[in-house]
Amino acid sequence: MKNLLIALALVFSSTLFAQDTSSEAKALLDEVSTKVKSYDNISLDFKYVLVNTEEDIRQETRGDVIMQGDKYVLNILGITRIYDGKTLYSISPEDEEVTISSENTDDENTITPSQMLSFYEDGYTYSMDIVQNVKGRKIQYVKLVPMDSSSEINHVLLGIDINTKHIYNLIEVGSNDTKTTLTVNSFKTNEPLSKSLFTFDAKKYSDYYINKLD
Repeated sequence: MKNLLIALALVFSSTLFAQDTSSEAKALLDEVSTKVKSYDNISLDFKYVLVNTEEDIRQETRGDVIMQGDKYVLNILGITRIYDGKTLYSISPEDEEVTISSENTDDENTITPSQMLSFYEDGYTYSMDIVQNVKGRKIQYVKLVPMDSSSEINHVLLGIDINTKHIYNLIEVGSNDTKTTLTVNSFKTNEPLSKSLFTFDAKKYSDYYINKLD
């Protein structure tokens, strides 16, 4: 889940090349950030793939998330996570358990879904990378390298649809060569949302074990 949230928040040249293209890369990322912040809400369906060849691990799953400001509802791996801006509720039907906690925004290693489309604004150097044609869509990749030399992330490639300025995919390569890829299958904005969408209704889970961490 930690890797997933880093990948959701993250929703992948040489030094000389980076110096030559850093301004262009930042300008493109600024366009993406401005576009994202102009929406009242964003709904994403995505595919998440984690690969670690050394440990012979491959995990693939699908999920969806609805975001409005800092609030979000994330469905992944059979668990629903609801964050109402102050409290995080993790609901596991399989375990019949609800875990309640405050979101620790001070943890730099955990990127929340509400940050997944803007995580790159701080703490990274940028450079333009390759351009790919994906089913008729022109995808420009920007390479991000953490400024923190002790980061668990080696680098990130962020694929941006040049026409829409929406994020198409994100590829994170860890310092242990683990690669996580998040690909956006659908990107919807300004959808009509229920007023209670980000509200946890305890009555629905009266038979569940309630685990309060704080």
